[in-house]
Amino acid sequence: MDIFSLTGRTALVTGGTRGIGQQMAIAMAEAGADIILVQRNTSNQDTRQKIEDLGRKAMIYTADLASRESVSTLVSDVLNDGHDIDILLNCAGIQRRHPSHIFPDNDWDEVLQVNLSTIFTLCRDIGAYMLTRTPDSSGHRGNIINIASLVSFQGGLTVPAYAAAKGGVAQLTKALSNEWAAKGINVNAIAPGYVATDMNTALLQDPERSASILARIPAGRWATPEDFKGVTIFLASRASGYVSGEILTVDGGWMGR
Repeated sequence: MDIFSLTGRTALVTGGTRGIGQQMAIAMAEAGADIILVQRNTSNQDTRQKIEDLGRKAMIYTADLASRESVSTLVSDVLNDGHDIDILLNCAGIQRRHPSHIFPDNDWDEVLQVNLSTIFTLCRDIGAYMLTRTPDSSGHRGNIINIASLVSFQGGLTVPAYAAAKGGVAQLTKALSNEWAAKGINVNAIAPGYVATDMNTALLQDPERSASILARIPAGRWATPEDFKGVTIFLASRASGYVSGEILTVDGGWMGR
């Protein structure tokens, strides 16, 4: 089981305060990693406390992921404090729903910034740092995990900005893998199916839409945040050493239907 161990490694995580991001962060801590949490503010200490209860280190850095200026200094702040980042998990995301013909510009801009541009900035800046790290005995320098979506493949309904952003995340993941896989940085993405979290409250509260979604999921249920712990450890560890450029769906069989 050593190939799944994250002992001695440090992961920087966005979107770790709740939902699948929280469970992914906890999973990596359970596997031995220390965690740097990027949050809007320090008021939510729940994930940090859960990680520390596991005997791992947890630190919080604040940044507004909707602000290009705020994100631009994040990685340098973390590195200047002496942290050695082995793993990047980009999980933060927002959702805005409107019919496409009346979708507001400001919602479009915010969704694209948080869900795509910020991911690129963090991949670029942390990727640049990883390229300077001394590779291990297998030539490995780091792991990057982005969170894509089913709408990386499908268009969705009333979510044109989210679909555009998540389609971009999938292609960005492949583009970075093409450049960095030979240099020891594995870049992959996880595409969650329908998950019972706050982001999908509108769907869960729509009886007709919720029932139609459930009817198409071969597993017969919506996902829970805990369903993403194993795949995170896999993509963050040596177990996935020859996996790069993949968009791994965790969807209860939805895409195979």
